[in-house]
Amino acid sequence: MLDALTVAVTVTALALAAWCGFAAYRDQPTKDWHFIGMAVVSVLALAQLVVGVVQLASGDKAQEGTAIFIAYLIGSFAAVPAAGFLSLAERTRWGSATVAAGAVVLAVLEVRLYDIWGG
Repeated sequence: MLDALTVAVTVTALALAAWCGFAAYRDQPTKDWHFIGMAVVSVLALAQLVVGVVQLASGDKAQEGTAIFIAYLIGSFAAVPAAGFLSLAERTRWGSATVAAGAVVLAVLEVRLYDIWGG
């Protein structure tokens, strides 16, 4: 795992969580700019997924097991897009809160991925 990429995903996810949490606080639904932020975070999570799979394919091993590592990689990639789709269905402040929660979940999953890999 690339430590810099893990930190980048975690920091951008927390920034997205703060941004969407502030929108929820102001009683605003998710807007186009929020979706651009979600796309940036999702691209970083996709990069993390690709790097993790490539490292596993090259022979590196996760300390706590390959299956759990892959499950966390897929879950971390899916967290923000799933929250984004849910926010489309809920066009109130709760849509923004859902994205904020999904971004926090991604940050926690990234920390756990780091632990699983052996960081």
